[in-house]
Amino acid sequence: PPPGTRVPAGALRQVTAGQLRERGNALFQAGDHAAALAAYTQALSLCDGEPERAVLHRNRAACYLKLEDYAKAEADASKAIEADGRDMKALFRRSQALQKLGRLDQAVSDLQRCVSLEPKNKAFQEALRALGSSMHEKMKTMSCTDSKVAQMFQILLDPEEKDADKKQKAAQNLIVLAREEAGAEKIFQSDGVRLLTQLLDTVKADLMLAALRTLVGLCSGHRSRTMAILAELGAPRLSAVLGVEHEQVSLAACNLLHVMFDSLKEGLQKDFRGKEDAVVLDSSKDLKLLIKHLLELLALEGASAHGRDNALNLLIKVVPRKSPKETNNSMSLWVIDQGLKKILEVGSTVCGTPGSLPVTENSRMSASVLLSKLYDDLKCDAERENFHHLCEDYVRSWFEGHELAGKLRAIQTVSCLLQGPSDAGNRVLELEGIMDSVLSLCASVCEAHQLVAVEALIHAADKAKRASFITANGVSLLKEIYKHSERDSIRIRALVGLCKLGSAGGTDFSMKQFAEGSTMKLAKQCRKWLCNEMIDAGTRRWAVEGLAYLTFDADVKEEFVEDKAAMQAMFHLAKSEDRSVLYAVASTLVNCTNSYDHEEPDPQMLELAKYAKQHIPEQHPKDKPDFVKRRVRKLLTAGVVSALACMVKSENPALTNSCRELISRVFLALVEEAEDRGGVVAQGGGKALIPLSLEGTEVGQTKAAQALAKITITSNPEMAFPGERIYEVVRPLVSLLHLQRTGLENFEGLMALTNLAGISERLRQKILKEKAVPMIEGYMFEEHELIRLAATECMCNMAMSKEVQELFLAEDSDRLKLMVLYSGEEDEKLRRAASGTLAMLTALHPAICKRIPQVTVHWLEILQALLLSPSTELQHRGAVVVMNMMAAEREVAEQLMASEMLEILSVLAKDKDKP
Repeated sequence: PPPGTRVPAGALRQVTAGQLRERGNALFQAGDHAAALAAYTQALSLCDGEPERAVLHRNRAACYLKLEDYAKAEADASKAIEADGRDMKALFRRSQALQKLGRLDQAVSDLQRCVSLEPKNKAFQEALRALGSSMHEKMKTMSCTDSKVAQMFQILLDPEEKDADKKQKAAQNLIVLAREEAGAEKIFQSDGVRLLTQLLDTVKADLMLAALRTLVGLCSGHRSRTMAILAELGAPRLSAVLGVEHEQVSLAACNLLHVMFDSLKEGLQKDFRGKEDAVVLDSSKDLKLLIKHLLELLALEGASAHGRDNALNLLIKVVPRKSPKETNNSMSLWVIDQGLKKILEVGSTVCGTPGSLPVTENSRMSASVLLSKLYDDLKCDAERENFHHLCEDYVRSWFEGHELAGKLRAIQTVSCLLQGPSDAGNRVLELEGIMDSVLSLCASVCEAHQLVAVEALIHAADKAKRASFITANGVSLLKEIYKHSERDSIRIRALVGLCKLGSAGGTDFSMKQFAEGSTMKLAKQCRKWLCNEMIDAGTRRWAVEGLAYLTFDADVKEEFVEDKAAMQAMFHLAKSEDRSVLYAVASTLVNCTNSYDHEEPDPQMLELAKYAKQHIPEQHPKDKPDFVKRRVRKLLTAGVVSALACMVKSENPALTNSCRELISRVFLALVEEAEDRGGVVAQGGGKALIPLSLEGTEVGQTKAAQALAKITITSNPEMAFPGERIYEVVRPLVSLLHLQRTGLENFEGLMALTNLAGISERLRQKILKEKAVPMIEGYMFEEHELIRLAATECMCNMAMSKEVQELFLAEDSDRLKLMVLYSGEEDEKLRRAASGTLAMLTALHPAICKRIPQVTVHWLEILQALLLSPSTELQHRGAVVVMNMMAAEREVAEQLMASEMLEILSVLAKDKDKP
């Protein structure tokens, strides 16, 4: 049955293993290897005879080879060989799998057996010769490598060696060697870990970097080696290196730990499954040990600020589940129990107070992101309750009995939670005395204390639960501070609080919170602070926060894009070290480009609302398309693309999925007009869109994919995405074909894939591998003529691939019939695409020429109509099809001769205007 149809249970039992095997063979021939594998597997479940089972295992091995699952291919081929040691196909397939798994010596012995069974087989001889030469190369390198490894360590560890260049070269060679599996194993076997530990213990930055980067190669994708290295180095040493003052060393240690986590989690992905399979390695203890030390580092006073940031980043990457499909969240629960208070220690740090932990401008934001991810990873109310209790206990422990310093720590914790898991933030705000302390400290004479309180008030302002209370109590207080404070740093924060409270109406022009004109004044002040380089960057960041709220107002947007200095100051901040500004920059840009979701109100509902005297949202006149288009142009001229590209590069927790989505929305707005796309690509927009389209929220990925499609449709893809990058664009474009996407997204995805499919066979193979062809075929039946046309044009280009041509040859398919019928449709572009496909297929496959008369009774009329068309292109395609059919088979030629075809061709042959 075709995929997706339900079959009655009784019917399945009547299908024999032999029929399933035949179906598997047909599917394999048609290039659908996954479906063939399923058919063979089902056949195995119905089959008892040993010889038949061996054949099915051998066929499954062929499927696994095509699907690049070499370990399973080897296992299945081995089962076939157990049944019959002379099965050459199985031996050859096992040798191919072993070769891919890097077990060359075993691959050679299988191939030698093939050659001895069939000495005259050229394919076997050639494969053996090729494998022999690569073995020889490997042996040569290995013997050469032995002495090299010892030599490199000797140069690096020799205190007498003064030649810096020589040392640097040795370090580089070691790192390069470790990237290759054979080299990594050689270093490991040559007592390398002990020697690398000695390099780490020299405390010289260059030697430590060489050691850490070499260890990355040794651990990458190899669980057993990683566990051995961890046992030798010890988690305390790794954690200490992560916490050093030297920024590059700390970052290299962070990279090594990330690789170790991946290898311990993924297990035996790339390991050589020899004897190792016999020993079941449990790495959960090692994972917990590493995480425990990372958590301890967070609260360690001696650790450096960026070491702390790196530890937080690692925890964000490795602790929470990657997707809700994974059911096990035990690691998050364990971290909450063991380390929640340690994470809050970072989040509650008040800079500049005695005994505070060294932190960077990003640390508290990273702590918020980690807390948010842990909270989102919880599955039930009991788990969430536990999280709340731990947070409440922590806040109380500082708030009660610690004088003013403790109250500040408690309020800072509240801020950290409100920026992260805001449910937990709201819960601690409810604790007795917290809100009163915030309000009273807002009036403090000490700048540092006032800062902490005003920031807490601002974070509380846009969390709906407390917003009404704060609107009642906070607005007058914030206005007082804004008008009378002497300090810009405090005034700017008070202003943001006012902006947040004032923007409650969002983009709705009629819901103004402030008196007419005051929004403009606040925005002007924000732009002034933003451009004032005398003020520190941390304070200027708040000016962007203010604009993120104020730019809901179209007048503010218009003034902002006229102020080139303010735009460039904002872009400059977006590229700075302080990553906590990313979300505010992205929000401001989304507002200026109107790339948020617009819901068109239902006209009937509007009438009802008017009748019931309810509020009706209004659009600002300056948010009409012409204004938006002009704003986009001004942002492009001011350099928005390079700022966005720089924001995307940031390997930082502040680049959250929702932040990525905002950036994707802005990019989609920037490429709306075809003439702007070249400029966006030239400034790095194309490159930045690829990662945005591959991870993030579903909406964000789709918007980025649509922006990539628009670029691919109107520019030369090979110029827009040079080198290997063009292959990375395929997956995002294919994602636009899914049924839940809009018609416009489907259409643009098809148009872009048509362009790529016309470039090279390698790109067509990539499109095939992403399983796009069945979706493209589905859209050929679409009612909307533009989508149907785009799908047919895409199929026309895909038909240059052998695998797609074979689909048209399949006996039981209507693909050929559809192409013939579309060649006779009214829409000229559709006819051109369909008849072009026929011209190509009939030239390559005489069998298709024989089948055309069988697929529809209208075939002759359709071909004659092509030849009599006013379009030269259609006439040309028709003539090529007829010529190919005449040459293919006598019976078909006779049918053509019996019609008026000869007369039509005679007339066309005399037409001097159409050579």
